[in-house]
Amino acid sequence: MLLAMLLTCAALVAPARAAAAREVTYDRYSLMVDGRRVVLQAAEFHYFRLPSPRLWRDVLEKFKAAGFNAVSLYFSWAYHSPKSGVYDFTGVRDVDRLLRMASEAGLYVIARPGPYINAESSGGGLPAWVKTVPGRARSSESGYQAAYREWLHHINPIIARHQITGGGPVILYNAENEYQVNTDAAYMQDIQDQARADGIDVPITTNDCCDGGSWSSTWATGPGAVQIPGIDDYPQSFECANPGLWGPWGEGLTERLRDDIPVFAAEYQAGAIDVGNAGYDKCRELTGPAFMKYFYKNNLVTTGATMFSYYMGYGGTNWGWLAQPNDVYTSYDYGAPITEARRLTPKYDEFKRQGYFLQAVTPLAKTDPLAAPPVDNPALTTVARANPDTGTQFVLVKHADRAATSTDAATLDWAGHRVPVQVKGRDAHVLVAGYDLGAQRLTLSTSELMTHAAIGGRDVAVLYGTSGSPGATILRYGSEPRVTVLDGRVTSTYSGGDLRLDYTHEGLARVLVTGGGRRPLLLLIGTDAEAASFWRTDTASGPVLVRGTDLVRAASVNDGTVRLTADVAAAGEVEVFAPPAAHRLRIGADDVRVTRTSSGSLLGSTRPPGPAPLPALTGWRAHAESPEAQPGFDDSRWTVADRTTTTSPHPPKTLPVLYADDYGYHYGNVWYRGHFTATGAETTIDLNAVTGLRGNYLVWLNGRYLGSAAGGVQADSGDQWTPPNPDPGPGHFAIPSGLLKPGADNVIAVLVANMGHNDDWIADDLRFKQPRGLVGASAGGTPISWRIQGAAGVDPVRGGLNNGGLYGERTGWHLPTYPDKSWKPANPAATPLPPGVTWYRTSFRLDLPANQDVPVGLRFGGEPSPAYLVQIFLNGWNVGQYGGDIGPQREFSVPAGLLNEHGTNTLALAVTAEQPVPAGPGPISLFAYGNVRVD
Repeated sequence: MLLAMLLTCAALVAPARAAAAREVTYDRYSLMVDGRRVVLQAAEFHYFRLPSPRLWRDVLEKFKAAGFNAVSLYFSWAYHSPKSGVYDFTGVRDVDRLLRMASEAGLYVIARPGPYINAESSGGGLPAWVKTVPGRARSSESGYQAAYREWLHHINPIIARHQITGGGPVILYNAENEYQVNTDAAYMQDIQDQARADGIDVPITTNDCCDGGSWSSTWATGPGAVQIPGIDDYPQSFECANPGLWGPWGEGLTERLRDDIPVFAAEYQAGAIDVGNAGYDKCRELTGPAFMKYFYKNNLVTTGATMFSYYMGYGGTNWGWLAQPNDVYTSYDYGAPITEARRLTPKYDEFKRQGYFLQAVTPLAKTDPLAAPPVDNPALTTVARANPDTGTQFVLVKHADRAATSTDAATLDWAGHRVPVQVKGRDAHVLVAGYDLGAQRLTLSTSELMTHAAIGGRDVAVLYGTSGSPGATILRYGSEPRVTVLDGRVTSTYSGGDLRLDYTHEGLARVLVTGGGRRPLLLLIGTDAEAASFWRTDTASGPVLVRGTDLVRAASVNDGTVRLTADVAAAGEVEVFAPPAAHRLRIGADDVRVTRTSSGSLLGSTRPPGPAPLPALTGWRAHAESPEAQPGFDDSRWTVADRTTTTSPHPPKTLPVLYADDYGYHYGNVWYRGHFTATGAETTIDLNAVTGLRGNYLVWLNGRYLGSAAGGVQADSGDQWTPPNPDPGPGHFAIPSGLLKPGADNVIAVLVANMGHNDDWIADDLRFKQPRGLVGASAGGTPISWRIQGAAGVDPVRGGLNNGGLYGERTGWHLPTYPDKSWKPANPAATPLPPGVTWYRTSFRLDLPANQDVPVGLRFGGEPSPAYLVQIFLNGWNVGQYGGDIGPQREFSVPAGLLNEHGTNTLALAVTAEQPVPAGPGPISLFAYGNVRVD
């Protein structure tokens, strides 16, 4: 099973003992670890969007396998603190475990504990209880200061004990996040002072989205200034519905902020939020390999950046009430290189091609601008840099017009040679010259260099280029070497000490060069696709190259056997380049029969994964809830809503204050019951509610359903609830004749669907502290006494973000242990829905094959309906929301760990309808996103 696989893999890569303490320094060129220059290549991962610690290792290993040497981690304050003074770092919140996994995977960590993180998460990662704290959030005002210091003094010591200076993986500490509006230098300085007091001794950085903060400007030396400020760049914008866009937000060049620090792309675009509901596949297309080739390489050579962090590497899921209400829905796939279901994409391949290059070619860590060699076609242009110590040159060849879509060829006059180059539209190539490629001297190549390694007494290098384009590689020798073309079409000439190879990039050519005063060289020259088929991993016996598996997680070489931990999706060839003494291959528990090729590699065949059938979802049972709507419901234990003041900057329309957060109910649905003695003259119930985008509220009077209204929302340009719009989320409900009971108790019941909390990107309490729930209520001026009920405590396993205040949630209808045998059989897709809340439950059993990774999803057939909203619970976990105009999503990831892969699972749906609906959601089915052997 997957868990066993991950534990086995961990054993292969985990260090035998804690690593020695190391020193982190830097200069204008790069970070240095114990004096060794490092090109930092990180990808963002949100552990809180994958609440399955057993799968954290899978994602981290996939980062490492793509050539990343670091992971960037936001730490969400809201995820760990359901209320003031309460912090939880256990179970799915065990960040100690996460940081150990990062170390075991061989990744540095950029730690980003905020306090504010944004991340399109509810409140931007600030707990909702902070909304009730006096003092402006994201400032040094005393109330907020006490709150954020509380958080920092919990999270900082955990980060501190995992720093690289103590043998751990944390190499940088990021203070705050995109803090450029309504800034407070004392606040920024205090965050850093608290970090240092808590033992943080690695360099402190921050990410500047707009170059507006004093601590990130070129002249910054005063309070709040960090050691290494970085820049956020999203040049492709977020227009996923128009994936053909090309750099609408500019060149995307990361600025050099100061002359004494490296150029740091602190958040560089690697996907997009789906603001137009186009679907994340369109976001992946918008930010796909073409964008990556041009913009990432342009950033590398034009600015000389050596620190990169890409947002996102893996997006994950907005399960529970994690999402902020305006820009995202359940999936936070983000169009990232690794999908929400942990599948690899063509974007992953491009990251691997570039990542391997950055890690293999060490002169990249220190370069200065250089006069670029000319090309003889004005459609193309060049930019160059060189390492001042080694003389190694890096030349970027691209179109003069970045938006050009034509394919153009030219001759490049470089290093004493004239060589052909060809560039497709929206592409770019980084070419290398004057480089010691192992024991070889590379004069130049018009192929891109992916990686090289010394394997078995020879150098092996992987070169690649656009399919069909010409290529030339020139190597320096003391005497004429022998050239053997093992595969493909390559011509060679030798003159004046230079061996020149000419070819067209097609398939995979193999060239063996021996003699000439150097050790043997095997060149593997292919297309982009061929290069992506290679995996490099280091072992105690030296590097190993593998071609043909879907992933390589780890390798070892001993006793003549190469042992791989690898993923295999289908039967096919596997080829391993390893020391000559290795003559056997073992993938997981399988001995693979191999033969020795003319390239000196081992060639065998992989075994496909076995079938992984999934059951049909049948046996549904249904039960209506909402007893709170009935006049006789006992609400005596509910919280009395009688406050007359609030810390919110938004005054209530009526008293008492009915804001849900003021009474400790922060997430999901909230019920209100208002009691009044009717005069008989009342004609309407007039309400106002603020819910966030797509939220609504349902209203009953004396058990009769009166209707629903949309809740107030935050506008894109700021806060909607400011003059001249003083009437947020209005709802006016006529009282039917004969419904009132004059002189007696009458009951208003209101179910408010709150959709998460506004972020605080502009550090403005009008935005962040916008209330949720009812903000005004009237029954013709007749006094009303109110009680409120939200979530019934904090789930000790799933945390405070999992549940709201539906009756079924408060009484455990979503949990697998709930006895539902008395519920009536019902088909969700064929059963009419009344207004209010209806629950459906079923169970299914899985027994997925051992040592296979089969990510499972839940699929809803038909179109999402705006008439109802479905909360989806799997084994008690709120894994998503469907319908209700919440995005285009019809498929929902249910990750292993939440999903019992070898046993019984319970699926529960809470369907809230705001009007009678002839049928509910469905048909509903399970499906597999993929199926790979993980050996």
